[in-house]
Amino acid sequence: MTYVIGSACLDVMDKSCAQECPVDCIYEGARSMYINPDECVDCGACKSACRVDAIYYEIDLPADQQQHLADNAAFFYEPLPGRADPLDSPGGAAALGPVGVDTPLIAAMPRQDS
Repeated sequence: MTYVIGSACLDVMDKSCAQECPVDCIYEGARSMYINPDECVDCGACKSACRVDAIYYEIDLPADQQQHLADNAAFFYEPLPGRADPLDSPGGAAALGPVGVDTPLIAAMPRQDS
C-alpha cells in the first residue's frame, strides 16, 4: 500500500508534503508531485501536511481520482517523455532534484488557474 497524489496538486505543488516526508519519497515533476510507491513507508505524514488535500491512502482514493494510482506508479516505472529509462527508485527526491517532466496523463490535463 502507498499514498497517492491526486489532481488537486496539479499546477499547485505546495510541497509541504515533501517537507514532512521522513523518507524523501515525494518527487517533483513539472506540474505535479509524485510519491514513489517503493520508497513510501505509509506513515501518513504527507497527507497530514498537504494544504490542498491532494493526498490519499491508496484504498481511500475517490472514484474520480482512481487514475492517479496507476499514473503515480508510471512516473517511476515507465520512461517519462524525453528519457530513455524509468526513474525506478532513485533513493530520495532531494538528491535527484526536480525531474521537470510529468506523465502523459498529467501533461495532458488543462492548466489550473492559481
